[in-house]
Amino acid sequence: MAKLELEKKYLEQVRFELVKEFGYSSIMQAPRLQKIIINMTAGNEVSNSKAIEEVMVELSQITGQKPYQTKAKKSLASWKLREGMPMGGKVTLRRDRMWSFLTKLINVALPRVRDFNGTSLKSFDGRGNYAIGIKEEIIFPEISFDKIRKLKGMDIILVTSANSDKEAFALLKKLGIPFAKANN
Repeated sequence: MAKLELEKKYLEQVRFELVKEFGYSSIMQAPRLQKIIINMTAGNEVSNSKAIEEVMVELSQITGQKPYQTKAKKSLASWKLREGMPMGGKVTLRRDRMWSFLTKLINVALPRVRDFNGTSLKSFDGRGNYAIGIKEEIIFPEISFDKIRKLKGMDIILVTSANSDKEAFALLKKLGIPFAKANN
């Protein structure tokens, strides 16, 4: 199968830049994107099975992969949620689907966010992983605004092999993630 543009850029350019920047002794030490995890819940509509089904359908449309259903770990009375009840969906993307989703996220979805100034620099977890919170799923072209009842958000986690946030930031910046300008 042909390599996707972003994956090709990583293999032919970004890896070498990272080796040079961080002084690795081998190309295999350069951080790489391992997987993308997308999590979406029905919010305060979790007691509505139709809302859960909508989450599953939208996630599969956005990612091109069947999501698995997430269940509540704790009861939450204000949402009428009991432990073990379905509350959303989750997808883990790897290889080609991961690269095509990242390309779509960078080139199509994020530019459609109103008043977008870049993704937060504070969303690194200290171990080289990065999280992006999306408030509305309609930024993805597969979702038709007319067919949704209620806007739902999602969490997108980019899992890298980087040992530090600095390495992960360099990797994601070179791949094209639009980071917000630091306020000095």
